[in-house]
Amino acid sequence: MLFSLAAAAQMPDGYLDITVARVKPDKRAEFDAINKRMADANRKYHGDVWLAEEIQYGENNVVTFVSPRTSYDGAEKAIDAFMGAITKAYPGTADKVLQEFNNTVISYRSEFRHRRWDLSANVPDDPAAYAKMVGESRWVRTARVRVKPGHTLEYEAQLLAIKAALERASDKPMVTISQAVAGQEGSVYYITWLKPSLSGFDGGTSLRQMLGEDAFQSYLKAVADSVQGSETTIAHFLPELSNPPAEIVAASPDFWAPKPKVVPKPKPPEGLKPEAK
Repeated sequence: MLFSLAAAAQMPDGYLDITVARVKPDKRAEFDAINKRMADANRKYHGDVWLAEEIQYGENNVVTFVSPRTSYDGAEKAIDAFMGAITKAYPGTADKVLQEFNNTVISYRSEFRHRRWDLSANVPDDPAAYAKMVGESRWVRTARVRVKPGHTLEYEAQLLAIKAALERASDKPMVTISQAVAGQEGSVYYITWLKPSLSGFDGGTSLRQMLGEDAFQSYLKAVADSVQGSETTIAHFLPELSNPPAEIVAASPDFWAPKPKVVPKPKPPEGLKPEAK
């Protein structure tokens, strides 16, 4: 436990700044286009960074933008950096660009989450190694768990028991946990798995096997007593709508920063000479 806490202390990002957009189905092309423009602007003028992901299994046409933050102050500075990049890229029309975004969504909401490294399992203690793991991932499975009022300590005790079991497992699966601190009602935890392909979610040791029968039954009872409800979704990253940090791009540049395709010039039909200039 002491080693785990020491490793967690080395991870610099304390929060996640989340925006969840529900896109109008008939405006998806416009939504993608405007977000590509905003990503390009922030890339060019050193604005904010984020990863975009779209739910594949769950509610359709939902895109989430995730930005790491070291603090609340860091979040405020990132907002200023984002708006500064948009203003520089589109002088005099920045408000119009943001309104175009609004016109493509049914609604969107923001949320601030505290990264609970103390509850997460098998997270690399080196930020560069963690960035590499994220950069090599393509799929995100997230369980959102809403805890009944007054039961957070009871639920966290079960998360700590699962953490210990995961760290004893031979395959050492990485699981990260964050907790909503703004933008949600009540106590909400997010349990996240990152994988390079969907097949990564196949197989593995079950929680029942990892905990053992007695501990697993205790876990089921505690969850029944403390959890109000849960939902699990699977999403895939959208590199074209993302502006990831350089460390993540470096892990998989062909995915996160693909080079524009060069369209060859059409050759003149055989037997025809090019026009003289």
